[in-house]
Amino acid sequence: MTDVAPSPTTSSPAPTKERWTNQWKELKAEVIDFGTCTGCAGCVISCPHDVIGYDHNAGGYTPFHLEDELGPDNCVHGEKGCTSCTRACPRFRLWEHQANEHLFDRDRTEDEVAGIYQDIMLTRASDDMVHQMGQDGGLVSAILLWSIEHDYIDAGLVSFLEGDASSWKAIPGVASNREEILASAGSRYTYSANTLALDEALEKGFKRLALVGMSCQSSVPPTMWSRKIGKISKPIVFNIGLLCSKTFDDAIFEELFSLKYGLERQNMVKMNIKGVFQIWMKDGTYHEINLKECHAWTREGCTHCPDFAAEHADISTGGIGKDNDWTLTIVRTDLGREIISRMIADGSIISRPGDSDPGAIALMRKLAEKSRSRWPADGESSVRVGLPEPKVKPR
Repeated sequence: MTDVAPSPTTSSPAPTKERWTNQWKELKAEVIDFGTCTGCAGCVISCPHDVIGYDHNAGGYTPFHLEDELGPDNCVHGEKGCTSCTRACPRFRLWEHQANEHLFDRDRTEDEVAGIYQDIMLTRASDDMVHQMGQDGGLVSAILLWSIEHDYIDAGLVSFLEGDASSWKAIPGVASNREEILASAGSRYTYSANTLALDEALEKGFKRLALVGMSCQSSVPPTMWSRKIGKISKPIVFNIGLLCSKTFDDAIFEELFSLKYGLERQNMVKMNIKGVFQIWMKDGTYHEINLKECHAWTREGCTHCPDFAAEHADISTGGIGKDNDWTLTIVRTDLGREIISRMIADGSIISRPGDSDPGAIALMRKLAEKSRSRWPADGESSVRVGLPEPKVKPR
């Protein structure tokens, strides 16, 4: 009897990850034309061929294609395999899931409409000048100053006011010292794609950058990291997100504040939103404008943005709650916790528990739910987790 050798055991091959082939053609159709582009400029800074421009003007704040060969809806480089723009876009397909998995190793639950976090507290800068010149508690300025001093970063990607500041035109820029950081302090409520300052920072030789950006911008770095875009994402090592329910088109200054109320932008010294639009003028007067009047000037890129709470930042900050001189501070990542803990320990900031102002936390959740409900019902469904089932209307 002849022994027969057993057949070798064969196993099924491991599933291969689908190759990423999405390019400008898909981005234009699924994000820009679909209406969910926020104008964060992630696609602009990531493009290795410099063929994506950006409209900074009132009514714009959107990317567009510069080449003529295939028209505005397609890209020669994309047809040859370039996928950088879709890898960078924090509104393309499974962006929220991918950023969450990268940062937290899990997706958020239905109860986490404001994103995943470790702690919530109220903070303020202990330095009187930083506190005075900053918005609310001056936390963002304090963090930038401390992070440079303690060798976490070289500079921050921030926004400045154009010219002599009387224009109230927000523009992206780089802050690397105390003077520049304090000059960038304060809120504008019009839009600045701070990511666009990346090239300037790299040209100046800065290699470790903090991004200070609104919610949509703070999702750019982890989306890039998750989709392995390459070296363009590496300089951003720290991410500070600003709580944001909307920004306004720059036209609001002339068409509402000036025309109806006689408040000229060159005479404004400070603005804030606390249930109403607050404006302080050079002559010492203070004015309140009903937010309902401002809605007509909501920037188009904000109309479908689902992220109020800057859910993918290391630290998310905002001036909501009963106190004008404290910052609601949401600590999300281990890096965020390390920096905030060290700043509290050495007295750079003063803190108190978030539940000392339960109204602020309740408002954060309410505004987060409201923002999520703006996401299109026929868009990526995971973004609406935690909300009631929508009634889908034909688009």
